[in-house]
Amino acid sequence: MSVQLECTRVSVSCVPAPISKSSTDTELVIACQKGDAKAFDLLMKRHRRTVYAMLHRLAPDWASHHDDFAQEAMIRLYRGIKSMRNPNAFKAWLNQTVTNLFYDELRRKPKVVITSIESAYANDEGHEASGMEIADVNNQPDELFERKEIVREVNEAINQLPDNYKQAIVLREFHGLAYEEIARLTNSEVGTVKSRLSRARNKVQVLLQPSLCA
Repeated sequence: MSVQLECTRVSVSCVPAPISKSSTDTELVIACQKGDAKAFDLLMKRHRRTVYAMLHRLAPDWASHHDDFAQEAMIRLYRGIKSMRNPNAFKAWLNQTVTNLFYDELRRKPKVVITSIESAYANDEGHEASGMEIADVNNQPDELFERKEIVREVNEAINQLPDNYKQAIVLREFHGLAYEEIARLTNSEVGTVKSRLSRARNKVQVLLQPSLCA
């Protein structure tokens, strides 16, 4: 009889605790991965302020669009949470998702006209260096197709860069941010930002070389 009772205690202890507001992020993520819609709703309510705080820090000028961005971030989280490998890293994954959304929006709606993949910048010696021209604001209508094709190839090349290089070049070339602003957004030193930009531009030029020689 005592053995039977012991087994009963063991089996009861293995039953997962019901999901509630006191559940940890890890517990909620695991429940989400098992298809628990309530768990996802609890996660989003818990971290809603975090999402908006990040959007305010990353894009203070786009306050009128923060609701739309937050909704898009939640959609991305919902679609990707089942494939999340480490449930303990939810907060870091959330931060990366919102950051990626911000970079995607910068590229979709650039504030500045991109005239080159290597706009004039200071090289290691402090001198100005000019880059490879990829677009001209004075292009005629019959040149628009070629211009779009070049920009498409540049975007594809940028997508192949490591994340830190991609972030730097998107913020600089697509959004026209100063080195200091990029450093603040990426938690980096200004010198690191310049180094990443230089390497990113070089890598993009290498990736574009077959098209340029065609």
